[in-house]
Amino acid sequence: MAQSTALGDQDPPCPGVRCFSLVVTGDVLLHPPLWEQALADAGAGPDDFDFGPLLAGQTEYVQPADLAVCHLETPLGPDGGPYRGYPSFRVPPEIARDLAGVGYDACSTASNHSLDDGGDGVDRTLDTLDAAGLAHAGTARSAAEAATPTLVERAGVTVGLVSATYGLNGSPDHPDWQVQTLSTQQILDQAAAARQAGAELVIVSVHAGTEYRTAPTDQQRDLAAALLADPDVDFVAGHHAHVVQPLEQINGKWVAYGLGNTVAAHEVEDVGNREGLLVQVRFSQDEAGTWTTAEVAWVPSVVEDEKPYRWCSLVAAAGCGDPAADAGSRARIAEAVNALGAADAGAHPVDRP
Repeated sequence: MAQSTALGDQDPPCPGVRCFSLVVTGDVLLHPPLWEQALADAGAGPDDFDFGPLLAGQTEYVQPADLAVCHLETPLGPDGGPYRGYPSFRVPPEIARDLAGVGYDACSTASNHSLDDGGDGVDRTLDTLDAAGLAHAGTARSAAEAATPTLVERAGVTVGLVSATYGLNGSPDHPDWQVQTLSTQQILDQAAAARQAGAELVIVSVHAGTEYRTAPTDQQRDLAAALLADPDVDFVAGHHAHVVQPLEQINGKWVAYGLGNTVAAHEVEDVGNREGLLVQVRFSQDEAGTWTTAEVAWVPSVVEDEKPYRWCSLVAAAGCGDPAADAGSRARIAEAVNALGAADAGAHPVDRP
């Protein structure tokens, strides 16, 4: 099977009979400056967007993973637009093609912006992800689709994906099945259904927390504890806060409470909302067939704030801008990541691609 080469300087041998590598990243939140950049990068017609250069720095981390999962926060618009940003998003659909191009296999889609473009936006987003070859979980085009577990098979391992959001920004009435909202029991039921359908590992994406707050809320912590106490859930990835939040080990498994922003260009710019976290997880299966988490590693990142906008890794001596600013981001991200004992539990920063 494929083996990740991005967990450390020299990857140790698989401690079990086989291993599986996962990469999860933060919010893909397209604000107008980012699609204006993509338009300039395409250098072609007025409706041609190329997000590849914006995302290209992730390729060396994302492609080696057996499974890479993004979080697509905003609905995708039709070819040619019109597009709009905050507070009610509809963004260029080319982002799906370019996420697949850097190596992503799937995206979670349940967020507080899922219904910004109504049911048509949900349907269009999922149709576009399908066309790009990206699996998805969290929103649905029908009750039947919502009831069907999302399963992704990579490197001989079947993984179930579950995604849910704390709310929908007061969106008008909609079918309950259209967007999965936070319910511990419903999430556990979906995880159990994925297991029954053949999943060996189940990853849950949770859109929750308080924006711009590095500490997880009681809701986030209680939910993570409940999910990771269940044998059907193997890892929890958090989104929404737009800043990096801690990693924590619970019951031998892990939660990333907040992965920050993969890409974003908020109107009110702050260095915290330009920062993100790429987390690499290595699972190991023993001879009895039981999977455990063998290793957790993380990559700090920023979106360079001087045009051209680019995702940039902050590992080792790699530079993303002003050295003092880079050092500040590294220190701030590390402090957030380790606030709940992640380093003591063995999570470590990646010091090379």
